[in-house]
Amino acid sequence: MTNLHSGLNLADYMKLYTTVHNFCTSQKAVSFNSSSLGNHRGAHLLGEDLYKLLSEYLTQHLQGLVQESNRHTEEALLAFYIREWNRYTNAAKYIHHIFRYLNRHWVKREMDEGKKSVYDVYTLHLVKWRDVLFHSVSEKVMDSVLKLVEKHRNGETIEYNQIKLVVDSFISLGLDENDSHKPTLAVYRFHFEKPFLDATKVFYTNESKQFLAENSVVEYMKKAEARLEEEENRVQLYLIGDIIIQLKKACNQVLIEDHSNLLRDEFQVLLDNDREEDMARMYSLLSRIAGGLDPLRAKFENHVRKAGLAAVAKVASDAEKLEPKVYVDALLEIHTQYQGLVKRAFNDEPEFTRSLDNACREFVNRNEVCKSGSNKSPELLAKYTDILLRKSSTGVEDGALEETLTQIMTVFKYIEDKDVFQKFYSRMLARRLVHSNSSSDDAETSMISKLKEACGFEYTSKLQRMFQDMQISKDLNTGFKEHVQASIEGKSLDSTYSVLGTGFWPLTAPGTNFNPPEEVAQDCERFTRFYKHKHDGRKLTWLWQLCKGDVKANYVRNAKMPYTFSVSVYQMAILLLFNEKLQNTYEEIAQTTQLNNDALDPALLVLLKAKVLTSDSGAKGGPGSTYSLNLDFKNKKYRVNLNVGMKSETKQEEAETNKTIEEDRKLLLQSAIVRIMKARKKMKHQQLVSETINQIRSRFVPKVADIKKCIEILLDKEYLERLEDDELGYLA
Repeated sequence: MTNLHSGLNLADYMKLYTTVHNFCTSQKAVSFNSSSLGNHRGAHLLGEDLYKLLSEYLTQHLQGLVQESNRHTEEALLAFYIREWNRYTNAAKYIHHIFRYLNRHWVKREMDEGKKSVYDVYTLHLVKWRDVLFHSVSEKVMDSVLKLVEKHRNGETIEYNQIKLVVDSFISLGLDENDSHKPTLAVYRFHFEKPFLDATKVFYTNESKQFLAENSVVEYMKKAEARLEEEENRVQLYLIGDIIIQLKKACNQVLIEDHSNLLRDEFQVLLDNDREEDMARMYSLLSRIAGGLDPLRAKFENHVRKAGLAAVAKVASDAEKLEPKVYVDALLEIHTQYQGLVKRAFNDEPEFTRSLDNACREFVNRNEVCKSGSNKSPELLAKYTDILLRKSSTGVEDGALEETLTQIMTVFKYIEDKDVFQKFYSRMLARRLVHSNSSSDDAETSMISKLKEACGFEYTSKLQRMFQDMQISKDLNTGFKEHVQASIEGKSLDSTYSVLGTGFWPLTAPGTNFNPPEEVAQDCERFTRFYKHKHDGRKLTWLWQLCKGDVKANYVRNAKMPYTFSVSVYQMAILLLFNEKLQNTYEEIAQTTQLNNDALDPALLVLLKAKVLTSDSGAKGGPGSTYSLNLDFKNKKYRVNLNVGMKSETKQEEAETNKTIEEDRKLLLQSAIVRIMKARKKMKHQQLVSETINQIRSRFVPKVADIKKCIEILLDKEYLERLEDDELGYLA
């Protein structure tokens, strides 16, 4: 054979190719006559001889390389290994072509017959390299590779292309025992990947322990983050992509998992000091290991809950005087702060969002303000919404109002007693609509749409019907005015009427008798006749406590122009009495208006406080007092609003609303129980309780004791019956 070091020209190449061909086809080795069998056996024997000679030559050559390799160490050994590998594989390609005839005939036939020890000539070269040289030098080569990698990890510049070439050679030596043409990564995995991963673990175990002994946890996280990035880059530089999963797993274990408790202990410190960037780094690191984030989520939830409770406690020195806006803003501030943290530091992860939701639900429903009544959060939220949607809310532009209503819904999402919000909201909406006090119909509609989206059609059906009634009333008033103008009845008051459906409006009949002023009574009679003509059979109930109007005060001395008083209809009836005489006793007023003390006293008290009337018994007036018209009344404004509610009235209304809520809850629970039993027919007592809680939970969280009471009520009413083994049955 020609010397591999001197190369091969075309003439030599063709000479060798011809020699191999002639050798394989020569019959000199056959001593008997030329038959087809003889030809076959001759070619067979000569092919086998040539294959053996080549194999022996390769073995001899590689044994010489093994001896030579002993003179090299570390990087010199790598250079030697790579140089000889390149030279050997290049030569193998040429020899493979020179022996093409042998491959096509003898090798192919041997392989077809299932002989696993025979390979094509190129593969024979790889097998020989693996069996003779590789097994002798692989450990030393790998040690040299690992020392080079360690230098790289320590910041030294290395010739990393050497490692890449070693990796390529290890991969090339992976041959399937059953199919030599099918490559495998077996050699690479055992001789390169495994020792590389083991060395990686040792390196980072030692480094991390030493670094943590000398530096803070925050600095360690930065170091670990940098190291993990370096390892990923290292794969791109001189490893193969296949190793990335195992390499990440090894690095995550020694850099993160082995120190996870230390990292988690630091999390509370980061939370307390708002170290957002460091929390993001910790999240990124611990998300790499199984269950790494669970303790963080628990600590985060607990921290947010405490922050929420502290924020409420800060503003809740007096729960009775607490401003709804102050309370809701305190809740929103905490939610906004930590929602931002979840988004920026925790990648908006659903599990952290769930922890935030759990914490918010806790401090919204169970805080210092709620101690004075479990319904306080929904009540204050409804009141704040009312403030926003009333005309009196100043300085809120449409865009800002819409954004604030969206924030209201954020808090609403966490409210457990949504039925309480609904009750207070519907009462306040009714007041806004009746008194034409809404900031805009668009804002009202937007809020109802938001509630409908959150709780469904049933939750807002009555609210929407209230709007419809107001629209119908507008058309009705237009028709009434046209009717009055066309009638012979003469002039009427400049009046507007609202006809409200009893089943949809949270309004009650007046708690007192009332004799309206004659002018008002006549106009009401006209409207009643007009309405009943259009809708025969309907009954109208006058809600005098909600009626209001304007009266002009022409009596005031030294006034440049008449004052206009905005008054309730009760106040109007009282003031019109002074058209007849300038003084009236308490008893005369009560007899003429027919108002009881509960309605009369607040109305008179406002008139006294405003100094429209004076009393001979002082500022409070009351039974036995004589009231006089104040002819010297003065006010900076010529339009004076006297229709203001008293605090006692507000408290009474709140008490009535809460009472209504409790009654409605009993009915809701009973209807849910009947509905469940009608579908199931029979059910265990405990199962019925659980199913009822599941069905009602979207409106409020029912108490088990209340459900049991409702079951007893339904048993007494014979909707249900007791069966054997703690089972209940439905009675149709």
